[in-house]
Formats: sequence, C-alpha cells, structure tokens
Amino acid sequence: MQTDKPQNQSQNELNQLKEELKNLIITSLNLPDMKSSDIGDDMPLFGTEDNGLGLDSVDALELGLAIQKQYGLKLDSKQGNLKEIFYSVATLSKYITEQAKA
Repeated sequence: MQTDKPQNQSQNELNQLKEELKNLIITSLNLPDMKSSDIGDDMPLFGTEDNGLGLDSVDALELGLAIQKQYGLKLDSKQGNLKEIFYSVATLSKYITEQAKA
C-alpha cells in the first residue's frame, strides 16, 4: 500500500510557510489590526485589483528585506520576475520553497 506521507508533509510545510509569510507581512509592515486569516493565499498583495491587500512600493521594499532576512534569500531588483514572485502569499511561498531546494 502506497502512502501519501511525503506529499502530505510537503503540503503541511507549504501551509506552514504561507502562515509564516502572512504573519511576516503583518509584523514587518506594522499592520496590527490585521490577522493572518484576513490575508488569502491567492489575494493580490499590491494594488487594489480583485480586493487585494493594497500594499505599495515602500511596503514592497520592507517586505523584501524582511523575507531576505527571515529566509536568507537574495532578492535583486534586477530580477525581471519580482512582480510575479510578490503577487500573493501563494507565489511567494512557491518561490521560497523552490529556492530552498536549489
């Protein structure tokens, strides 16, 4: 009988990472009235489209620095895909997971 433990474990780790990112957004951007449950995994973080979180470019810098510090990632403004990486908690968690495996 084949088990799905590795897949379940990686899904649990991904969910945990998403929760960590939501809390990092709240603390690093000083959003005390917000709870992690207020941030949807696929909610756009920037702008106001589709009921997004409405973060701006200053928030992007602060969040980028917090992510670099927390996860030891190197983010470079010359990377052409930063907009896609920072689109949502889901895209951020996918990027962090991929970088951890690299």
